[in-house]
Amino acid sequence: MWAMRHSYILMGPYMLLFFLFTVLPVTLSLAVSFTSFNLLEFPKWVGWSNYTRLFLDDEVFLIAIKNTFLFAFITGPVSYIACFLFAWLINELPTKLRALMTLIFYAPSISGNVFFIWLIMFSGDGYGYVNGFLMKLGVILEPIQWLQDERYVLWIVMLVQLWLSLGVSFLAFIAGLQSIDRTLFEAGSVDGIRNRWQELWYVTLPSMRPQLLFGAVIQISSSFAIAEVSIALAGFPSVNYAAHTVVTHLMDYGSIRFEMGYASAIATVLFVIMVGTNVIVQKLLRKVGE
Repeated sequence: MWAMRHSYILMGPYMLLFFLFTVLPVTLSLAVSFTSFNLLEFPKWVGWSNYTRLFLDDEVFLIAIKNTFLFAFITGPVSYIACFLFAWLINELPTKLRALMTLIFYAPSISGNVFFIWLIMFSGDGYGYVNGFLMKLGVILEPIQWLQDERYVLWIVMLVQLWLSLGVSFLAFIAGLQSIDRTLFEAGSVDGIRNRWQELWYVTLPSMRPQLLFGAVIQISSSFAIAEVSIALAGFPSVNYAAHTVVTHLMDYGSIRFEMGYASAIATVLFVIMVGTNVIVQKLLRKVGE
């Protein structure tokens, strides 16, 4: 450590901020999760009561965690694979066209509340684009309440989240594809690579491991932390909690009921799930190219 003291000095400001705004809040949240705390009275130690209540008595949480896992295991992998495939295809285009297509794909993720356009598309009256189109074709005779019907609302939120997720990971994959040393492809052809799929598996993906890991972390975080889109489209709470997620459940108890101990227990469970998923994904990515 003494030999590398200059590096530690340069890292010092970042590590201080990281400790104050990441490590310390997570540690305090973990400690508060074992208490009963309403922000007005001093925290009272209750041990595992919050976790017992969470998994044995809170039926809404079980709905929320089921919906969250559906989001994570459907939108996460689909958007991750789609981001890479779109980036791989667009990377082959001429420079100016590639820049234009990159902007088009990245635009939704930087356009703020642009997803509100989906409220018009799935509006529950005849003026909604989807209802109007289906009624014109004769598929339905009267408008469907897309965002108030529990049979549809969760899948619509998934669709919108999938559309929004083609952003940061896509940009990282484009950057990764552009940074690959072209001589690796020549060396691969000499070593026996005969088609584009072998080239993808043995050269492209192993060369992009940092970008693949970054994209995986971003996709996992966004798929497990869905809240804003669900609230904007389905309401808070959604009908029969059909689009309720762990984060909206956390917001309910933390921001509305001020049961901070219970909210911290919810946050801790979500944190453990996300960390565990990241570890599994990292192990899978290490097998790329083998």
